Amino acid sequence: MERYLWGLFFLLVLVAHTKAEESAASIVKKADDLLRGKTQVGTYTMTVVRPQWQRTMRFRFWSQGTDKSFILMLAPAKERGVTFLKLGREMWNYIPKINRAIKIPPSMMLQSWMGSDFTNDDLVKESSVVHDYTHTLLGRERIRGFEAYKVELKPRPEAAVVWDRIIEWIRVGDYVPLKAEYYNERGERVRTLFFLD
Repeated sequence: MERYLWGLFFLLVLVAHTKAEESAASIVKKADDLLRGKTQVGTYTMTVVRPQWQRTMRFRFWSQGTDKSFILMLAPAKERGVTFLKLGREMWNYIPKINRAIKIPPSMMLQSWMGSDFTNDDLVKESSVVHDYTHTLLGRERIRGFEAYKVELKPRPEAAVVWDRIIEWIRVGDYVPLKAEYYNERGERVRTLFFLD
């Protein structure tokens, strides 16, 4: 009888752990679906901060599903009019100063985008936080006055991704992403992304 109770206890623990994992994956999927949607249009401001300098860029972003996206640089003035186009697994960059479109090879998808910590892959979302990572719910925290799920993402063994670990804070209730931290293979935080109005 005691053996039966211990077996039942371990089964309940396993089921509870599985439910938490499913819950974390569901939270990440809902947040990702909210960001991507069937179509997406937005104007974004990105500030790159380094010890010796700071640079702010503004751009307009359009996407349709996961296969089509377009980025138009608005600022700074020297980058105005530069565009990026993704169709399927291919990406091009148009530079108005030289009136030329350049195809970006797959080998450059993990290169820095416009001198930032973002990669070309980050902008066109070639890798997927839903499919390329496992998800663990670490708990809840308050971020900027909002109750948020804190979720850890670790790459699946077969996934070709840049980040060794991502921590996301996703608002409870409506699944709006609030913050994400990106870590390299040495466990160093390389990038922090804040989602603001």
